[in-house]
Amino acid sequence: MDDSKMNFSGFFRRLVALCRKETRQILRDPSSNLIAFVLPVALLFIYSYGINLDSTSVSIGLVLEDSSREARQFADSFIGSPYMKVVTSLNRAEMEQAIMETTVRGFVVIPEDFARRLQRPTDTAPLLVVTDGTEPNLASFVENYTRGAWQNWLQHRADEHGRKFTTAISLEPRYWFNPSAESRNFIIPGAITVIMTVIGALLTSLVIAREWERGTMEALLATPVTRAELLLSKIIPYYALGIVSLLICVAVAVFALHVPFRGSLWVLLMVSSLFLFSALGFGLLLSTMTRNQFNAAQGALNGAFLPALILSGFIYEIRSMPLIIQAVTYLIPARYFVNAMHTLFMAGNIWSVLLRNMFFLAIASVFFLGLTALKTRRRLE
Repeated sequence: MDDSKMNFSGFFRRLVALCRKETRQILRDPSSNLIAFVLPVALLFIYSYGINLDSTSVSIGLVLEDSSREARQFADSFIGSPYMKVVTSLNRAEMEQAIMETTVRGFVVIPEDFARRLQRPTDTAPLLVVTDGTEPNLASFVENYTRGAWQNWLQHRADEHGRKFTTAISLEPRYWFNPSAESRNFIIPGAITVIMTVIGALLTSLVIAREWERGTMEALLATPVTRAELLLSKIIPYYALGIVSLLICVAVAVFALHVPFRGSLWVLLMVSSLFLFSALGFGLLLSTMTRNQFNAAQGALNGAFLPALILSGFIYEIRSMPLIIQAVTYLIPARYFVNAMHTLFMAGNIWSVLLRNMFFLAIASVFFLGLTALKTRRRLE
């Protein structure tokens, strides 16, 4: 009993000493402070203002082949929109050239018989909408906006003539979880995933490799330090660093960028801890296996940071990817963390979603930390 107490006391004292050493090393390293406290805030503002999926100012052409009063009134319904920058022309060929040069994303043609066919009760007055198909989202936006402008103009025209305007179907869109339909509310939670990956994988990928390159690992191996103490001393300080950085990011997102947060803080800490442990384990695994800071950093960049940016659903919709790529995303912990962060920020504590993501994050944490423990040796090779 006394021996077990002495062993635990020695374990605790050595662990505290190693954590204190690692903490001082972090505080004295300008790059660590820059990545942990300055880079997250900078990335949040870059992602918030640099990446915008909202179509707020789309250039669209308007070809007026008909100079009648009805045609001019319909054209006016386009020009007053804050979402469109309208370029008018009398020549269809000129707009075709403009769309090839991408100065406009589409154009609407009001044909020369527009007013005449509009006056006939049994006839229709068609419009021609030409869009740039290289960007399907913008093409759909131009098409939908033209349809909406047409419906609004018909409503206004019916009111002027004292008639009742009716449509077969009246659509009133309502957005759940993101009522303002701002892409910032979707991008910022995903950006926090990228930031946590940077702190968890990139920073810890250097810690053990740095010990080998500086020659301090040999001194550690000559002490009674165990493998568990060595790994815990590398995990605990960077875990604390990651949680502090997370809280800074959430505070900036909510109070500076005005992104709504509908979940609970303690649930956020639980989910973030699971993801951070998986990222820490992956970074330490690379650092243990390579023993070289440059190779470890390159491995963390290609194996953690880029997948978190591209294959997690942060920006690119996973369901629109090829099936083989969709299958690969199931192996990336960032996929589950992005899903959980979107749920917490925009929907709240939806446990059916959170528990599923937390389960896979826990598996990833156990896998990477366990593999790191197996690959860590207390001997020179």
